[in-house]
Amino acid sequence: MGREHMGFFAKSLNLTDEQKAQMKTIMQKEHASMKPLMSQMRQTHEALRQYEQGTFDEAKVRALASQQAQAHVEMTVAQTRIHNELFQLLTPEQQTQLKAMQARHEARMQERMQQHMQHQAPATPEEQQ
Repeated sequence: MGREHMGFFAKSLNLTDEQKAQMKTIMQKEHASMKPLMSQMRQTHEALRQYEQGTFDEAKVRALASQQAQAHVEMTVAQTRIHNELFQLLTPEQQTQLKAMQARHEARMQERMQQHMQHQAPATPEEQQ
């Protein structure tokens, strides 16, 4: 969760100063655990580039992809833990409000995806006439 996202989150849920301070503490604490994972993912991504632009070596690409997948798993676990810690700081009313915000966001994303798919789909013979 970026700083801009935290600001929107704090404002939308009307967080208290104490809640904001607690969230900042969580984010600072967790940043230390996330940094090496992000670095590992970046290094693996850069290492894969040589096989995109040079000689392809499937065994080495598979090994790097496996490392990248494991780092992605760890990143997902860490992000979910952070989001849970932040969610637990909210009052029941704020939790309900956040769930509603997330549902609205998800609905908008689904709508955009459907619109995008409709524009991408080839016309059927009936539509072409």
